[in-house]
Amino acid sequence: MSTVKESVDVDVPVRTAYNQWTQFEEFPKFMEGVEEVRQIDDVHNHWTTKIGGVRREFDTEIVDQLPDERIAWRTTGGDTNQMGMVRFRPLDATHTRVELVMDVEPVGVAEKAAAMTGTIDRRVKGDMRRFKEFIEERGGESGSWRGRVTPG
Repeated sequence: MSTVKESVDVDVPVRTAYNQWTQFEEFPKFMEGVEEVRQIDDVHNHWTTKIGGVRREFDTEIVDQLPDERIAWRTTGGDTNQMGMVRFRPLDATHTRVELVMDVEPVGVAEKAAAMTGTIDRRVKGDMRRFKEFIEERGGESGSWRGRVTPG
């Protein structure tokens, strides 16, 4: 399993950054290779990605969610095996640090090569940078889900 860690400071309040991150169907607007995220219900999403010409579909489940603090997930089926957490840390009233940690199990030759060459790390770094640009250019979130999910 390969662990990826990345953080970015965004010029929006913690509530705004968190609220935007809960809008999973908007991920393709800033995540490279993500073609579609379809929200099934409050805790389940179906993903379609295309990376290096390889299309993958998988499902995720949110296993821990606390508004303005964190969202943790894991895959539950499909072509990808991963889990991760994104944390939101207020730096002050108008700035937030968004920290992402993901454990990814590369499947297939292309994914294993991407993990070995650092491509996955670079992609996540780019996604976080694009999230910063996306939320700062918007000036606010496109929606929110303030529900709580507890592990168990």
